[in-house]
Amino acid sequence: MKELIDNIKAFGESQQQLAQQAVQLYHPIAEQYIIENCTDSNQIAYTLAFMFEFCFDEQMLTLYRKLCRHLYSFDPEAAIDYVNAYRERWDEEGKRFGNNKKDEL
Repeated sequence: MKELIDNIKAFGESQQQLAQQAVQLYHPIAEQYIIENCTDSNQIAYTLAFMFEFCFDEQMLTLYRKLCRHLYSFDPEAAIDYVNAYRERWDEEGKRFGNNKKDEL
């Protein structure tokens, strides 16, 4: 039983380390989209799709939200889709991404 608990703990730690690496990788990409006022919805959506898997991490969630707000400025429907996807998977009670209204960001 101790071995199982140790394995689960190690798995959790490795997920967190991987999330931190993902934040380091995606932070400059997201910032570049925002600074350069990128309006390529497909390019941003592609990035958000990869970031989504790591939104259990607070830093990634902050970055994800920031990029969603940028996307919302020119493609509200796409941004709302990403917000709702996050809520469905990670935040069903609406505690981490604001209220749980499906029709607004």
